[in-house]
Amino acid sequence: MSKRKLKESSEENAECISQVQKILRERFCHNCAAGKLFGVEQQYRHLLELLKRTTVHGESNSALIIGPRGSGKTALLNHVLKDLREMKQVRENLLEVHLNGKNSFLSGLLQTNDRVALKEITRQLQLENVVGDKVFGSFAENLAFLLEALRRGDRSSSCPILFVLDEFDLFVHHKNQSLLYNLFDISQSAQTPVTVIGLTCRQDILELLEKRVKSRFSHRQIYLLNSFDFKQYIKIFKKQLSLPAEFPDESFAQKWNNNVQHLSEDEAVQDVLQKLFQHSKDLRSLHLLLMLAVSAVSSQHPLPTAADLQEASRQQSADSKANIVHGLSVLEICLIIAMKHLNEVYDGEPFNFQMVYNEFQKFIQRKAHSMYNFEKPVVMKAFEHLLQLELVQPLERPSVRAQREFLLLRLLLDSRQIMDALQLYPNCPTDVKQWAASSLSWL
Repeated sequence: MSKRKLKESSEENAECISQVQKILRERFCHNCAAGKLFGVEQQYRHLLELLKRTTVHGESNSALIIGPRGSGKTALLNHVLKDLREMKQVRENLLEVHLNGKNSFLSGLLQTNDRVALKEITRQLQLENVVGDKVFGSFAENLAFLLEALRRGDRSSSCPILFVLDEFDLFVHHKNQSLLYNLFDISQSAQTPVTVIGLTCRQDILELLEKRVKSRFSHRQIYLLNSFDFKQYIKIFKKQLSLPAEFPDESFAQKWNNNVQHLSEDEAVQDVLQKLFQHSKDLRSLHLLLMLAVSAVSSQHPLPTAADLQEASRQQSADSKANIVHGLSVLEICLIIAMKHLNEVYDGEPFNFQMVYNEFQKFIQRKAHSMYNFEKPVVMKAFEHLLQLELVQPLERPSVRAQREFLLLRLLLDSRQIMDALQLYPNCPTDVKQWAASSLSWL
């Protein structure tokens, strides 16, 4: 093949790879409604019918979507909303308010209390007391204004409003559950069609609701439980990694999808997937694995391989704290080993710098010919660096008068993490490794 043809082929591959990574990144990294739903067809129909009653027939309602993290609660809701928006009766006729117990979908504001949450509702609905992104008025004024606006509405002509409360269980901890009470109350009594949908991973969520809140909730609950087996998991793997039929380069898409089929039958790939499946059925874990594998694809390496998935699995399961240990100095490693021995001798009781320093000195005295004896201020500096890296944690917030040498601390690495990290530590002195492996302190 001529250099010119090779160059053209490489450019075509690069363009295809760019499109592939864009499509799959959107699929894996965002809860986009373009992806597939797996094993939740019944829940999908239930939620779609529920929201159609609000958006088409003007019925108010409330429901909770309950399931473990990664079970597809947000993906399910996004699919339903996408299909709703495509309906002629609903298009441009549905107002949505998205709140999150941790942070707002749109503004990034922390929804730490009902006052902030209500301001976010007011902002998203663009009510009269909003100028730009700023909301004016007290909590009571905003609440009264919102309730009055919704109660004055007409069920036949008012735009339906959907309130989505992600991390619903965090709203339960707001004072008196005022926001939940009022939202559930208007979903029962307001003239404007209103539906409140909560998303939570708490199975006991109803027990956390106050009696007055529970009495106004419809008690509709939609459960997602990741009930698929390993054969279905392999099918999910294939569907998630495959390219859609509308991919611009049909020939490349066919090669890619054939390669995905071969990967799904490869024993090494199945071993990787089996390990992940046994650890967690969370589809976000699968998405992360696939994202890491796809990131290795390039114009020179256009199709993912079993080796790419094995490397992605290794990266995914890598211990972040152990990785930090790889970049420490030998002195810092020695201090961690001293702490390890203190944990073993004193059965996990907290220690202080002075105890660690004494333990290190015992090692130095036994191995004086191979280890340099550092001055105490130098050792303290190394110890403070471990604190900054959060490998060591103080038991309580230190006061100004507290002596640093006697501040009680706890090591955040266990013995296995330390030993695994030492195996990969470059040029680690043999004496240090032997010290770490010894089951007794140098007493």
